Formats: sequence, structure tokens, C-alpha cells
Amino acid sequence: MLLIPAIDLKQGQCVRLRQGDMNDSTVFSDDPVAMAGRWVDAGARRLHIVDLDGAFAGKPENADVIQAIARTYPALKIQLGGGIRDEETIAAYLDAGVDYLIVGTKAVQEPHFIAEVCAEFPTHIIVGLDARDGKVAIDGWSKLSKHDVIDMARQFENDGVEAIVYTDISRDGMMQGVNVEATVKMAQAINIPVIASGGITNMDDVKALSAVADEGIMGAITGRAIYEGSIDLAKAQAWLDQQPTKLAN
Repeated sequence: MLLIPAIDLKQGQCVRLRQGDMNDSTVFSDDPVAMAGRWVDAGARRLHIVDLDGAFAGKPENADVIQAIARTYPALKIQLGGGIRDEETIAAYLDAGVDYLIVGTKAVQEPHFIAEVCAEFPTHIIVGLDARDGKVAIDGWSKLSKHDVIDMARQFENDGVEAIVYTDISRDGMMQGVNVEATVKMAQAINIPVIASGGITNMDDVKALSAVADEGIMGAITGRAIYEGSIDLAKAQAWLDQQPTKLAN
């Protein structure tokens, strides 16, 4: 299982939000490219970038910084979300060296868009599903839809997405521990990989997810915990790399 550092961009700075609130952010660095290098040096093999301004604006707002990270660390796999609402944006980011584009709100509001971009950009599309109590949240978590999160994940799997980034929004950024039960339930319901997000607080959470990784959890995104030091990324990834994996029958 991979531990995937998060770099959330707001006005060119590396920040973390609490509960998706743009007015409740902590700035951790004004040099996101150097921050990416810190995580690469610690052994990160994939990076999770969110253009927070883009997510709220509906279009890229931190593209220059994202392109600089991709250009500086060409061997690093990058998955990017925030403001991914059209084919032109996807194509531009892929050309810039981003590996995977994460579609969130638009995937829920216009599901046909996912089928279209999966056909046009196969192997590069991930859907981000944020949920509270099993229902999908949209628009920067400000609205709770009537959609069942597992039903939507199955639909997107049929469309051809590479993976689902699953966030329990009641826990994200709050350092309250990961919702292992909900994450496993999601992983068991689909055949594509699940990337866990939200509430990864310490090594206990990493170990809890690792114990059920064979259910289909390929990675876990972590942000505040590695910035504040409650998880040592290098030690955690080294520990994960030593864990045995069950071979499929």
C-alpha cells in the first residue's frame, strides 16, 4: 500500500483545510515545489495535488505550480484534482506531466462526462467521491446529494475509471482517525482500486488500513498528519513496503 502525500494549493501556497472550509486553512509552505521534493526524498512514489482555488472556481487556478512540480520530478506519479471540468483541461495537464486527473463534483452532476473522458483518456481518469453517512457530497462538501456513494462508484467502474479516491468528509482534516469500515465496504463493492482519504492521523491508522489493503485499498492520502509530524512519511512507507501481501487465488 502506498502512503500518498497531499499538497493542497491555495493562491500558490501549500495549505490544509479543516472540513473543506476555505476560510479555515493552515499554510504549511509558500514553496510547493520544494515541499514536493521533501516528500520525494522521504520515499513518496505518488503525490496527491488539489487545486483548491480551481475546485471552487471550476477551472485551473494553480496550473503553473502544478506544472513546475511535474517538470521538476518527472519520475513521480501525480494525481490531480480541483477544477477538472472539461477535456481541454485534462489534455493540458497530461501534456504537462500529470499522470491522473481526479474528477469530483462534475462526475456526480454529469455522470456521462466520465464515460466520455474515460474513452478519450483511458487509464488516466480517477473519480473522487466524498461521502458522509453513505451519501455523496458535492461543491466543496457544501452540499449533500441523494446519491448512494457505492452505487455511484460501481457506475464509474463500469465507465472505465482507474480508481476511486474515497473521502469520509466527516473526518478529513480533523485528525480523528480513518473510517476503516466505510473504506473497506467501498473496496469490497468494486473491483478497481480504492485510495483512502480523510482522517489519516497516525501510524495506527496506517496499520489499520494496511491490515485490510488486500480488500482493494491501494493507497492512503495523508496531509495534516505528515505536515504536523504525527506520521513520519519515510518510516511509514518503509513499514508498508515490508508488509506481506496476499496473492489472489
